[in-house]
Amino acid sequence: MLVDISHAVGAYLSEVFFTRLDWWVLLGFVAQLFFTARFLVQWIASERAGRSVIPVAFWLFSIGGGALLLIYALYRKDAVFIAGQAFSFFVYARNLYFVMRDRRAGAASAV
Repeated sequence: MLVDISHAVGAYLSEVFFTRLDWWVLLGFVAQLFFTARFLVQWIASERAGRSVIPVAFWLFSIGGGALLLIYALYRKDAVFIAGQAFSFFVYARNLYFVMRDRRAGAASAV
């Protein structure tokens, strides 16, 4: 059964990332890189500061929207959105971690 699942996942990924590859998909990857660059810049700034500089609601909506978009991308078998949303989800979660860590530290120091 595990071999069947592994084969099915491999076939799925092969279809999404190789069989469907054309110039429009390549253009979509370039567009996604530009879109994602804004989060990379923000992420680097937060890593340097050791905290998020954006409101919590931004990260909550980003995680919710990113998760829904990733589910949609998996359903549509769209390699551009799968790659972009999977990476972005990690960035959203990391920044939310910084927000929660800083709030816990602030609450602890207030006691």
